[in-house]
Amino acid sequence: MSDTDHVVYPPLNTLKPVAQDIWIVDGPAIRFGPPMLKMSFPTRMTVIRLAGNALFVHSPTTLAPQLKTEMDGLGNPAWIVGPNRIHYWWIPEWRNTYPGAAVFLAPRIREQAGDHIDFPTDELKGATGYPWDDAIATLPVAGSYMTEFVFFHRASRTLVLTDLIENFEPERLGYGARWLAWAGGVLDPDGQMPRDMRLTFSRQREELRQAVGTMIGWQPDRVILAHGRWYERDAVEELRRAFRWLMD
Repeated sequence: MSDTDHVVYPPLNTLKPVAQDIWIVDGPAIRFGPPMLKMSFPTRMTVIRLAGNALFVHSPTTLAPQLKTEMDGLGNPAWIVGPNRIHYWWIPEWRNTYPGAAVFLAPRIREQAGDHIDFPTDELKGATGYPWDDAIATLPVAGSYMTEFVFFHRASRTLVLTDLIENFEPERLGYGARWLAWAGGVLDPDGQMPRDMRLTFSRQREELRQAVGTMIGWQPDRVILAHGRWYERDAVEELRRAFRWLMD
């Protein structure tokens, strides 16, 4: 059994219902971090079905054959979204399979991806002006290293984050990775924004505080995370806990 077998959330590459018209897909693990401190990250995408069976695909994982079959039965991928500069790797796979889908990328993805993304895309910019505005609220959260776009599906009261909170379960990690997660402030049950990422918001601390206030003001029922255990309930309490370093 490999080191990544414990960290992921099987079954992989299959739609898992969250609420009406919203699903997650748990994907394979990736290795990420500085050269001597890399650890395995579980991956997770979110799929939201809007009017006309148009699908909003957030932070896509690998498009396995089984998943493609399920997606085709669910609706038509209309928008493929890269929510921050480090969540883009599998987007070309999805765009090649669904060439009619519009690809929306957070700032600096094209810079970071280089030739990996060599096709026309749209840019995530402000909070409005998107084809999904009626169903999904969009919130840009800008730091000096990256801007993450947060989404709130109004009908299901589901908040979708990417890296603003990470929450690694200790029993799924080896000793070294468990220590790294603890040191980084991302160990369940007290997952938070990674400490190194907090530093990149030092000049935008007030803007970040306002963004978290907006998320809390939406009164979500649940929070989906890209990495680790997500919050199926008590979303507002989890947000207040995870950002107490900022809000208190």
